[in-house]
Amino acid sequence: MKLKGIYSSLCESKYSGKKSFAVLIDPDKVDDQKVMQLVELGVNAKIDYFLVGGSLVVSNYIDECVRLIKKHCSIPVILFPGSPSQVSRNADALLYLSLISGRNADLLIGQHVVSAPVIRQSGLEIISTGYMVIDGGAPTTVSYISNASPLPADKNEIAMCTAMAGEMLGMKLIYMDAGSGARVPITESMIAHVSNCIEVPLIVGGGIRDPEKAYLNCKAGADMVVVGNAIEKDESLIYEISAAVHSIPVRV
Repeated sequence: MKLKGIYSSLCESKYSGKKSFAVLIDPDKVDDQKVMQLVELGVNAKIDYFLVGGSLVVSNYIDECVRLIKKHCSIPVILFPGSPSQVSRNADALLYLSLISGRNADLLIGQHVVSAPVIRQSGLEIISTGYMVIDGGAPTTVSYISNASPLPADKNEIAMCTAMAGEMLGMKLIYMDAGSGARVPITESMIAHVSNCIEVPLIVGGGIRDPEKAYLNCKAGADMVVVGNAIEKDESLIYEISAAVHSIPVRV
């Protein structure tokens, strides 16, 4: 997949109606044994991607985590960095996140200016991503670190206009996130509003705890769903969620 490019694959999947399932691994919450366990589960469940990263990574385990995943499976690894320091040359791609839902200039462009030379030299496939944090009913690390309020969960029009602006500014992906441990996941109504007004792939994460919610998110218009916390608590969910996501018919 690396030869074709992660973004090309995401776009092809979107246009065919194929839905993707990604498992998020926070390097602060795993060790070698846990990573190997998740890799085995991911391969057996036929997930599409591993995302690696977190809002606040305090360990130096990112590179080793990515190396371990790549050594033992062919599932593409995409970096989901909370800061410019969260880079591993061994990954397949990096989501270059711009927090378009907030008004913190540092996370809109500031950190990108500082990190650009290192990111360019990494040789990674860089995918510009409009990152939208949606209120999940609980304070999240990303909201605290970004010093930015999340978008209201019941304001579909605000989310829709924010996503449209991100796309018109050149973002290749839109990522809507209710945050790790969200009490309330993003509604299907908001997902549908956003999906219907953009042409770039839409990623949705945060608060997805069961296969039914993953399925409904995809039916509403999410091209990829991302699950992390729920799988940490119940590993068997990886099979059920993968089956639910991949049960949606692909257009011929």
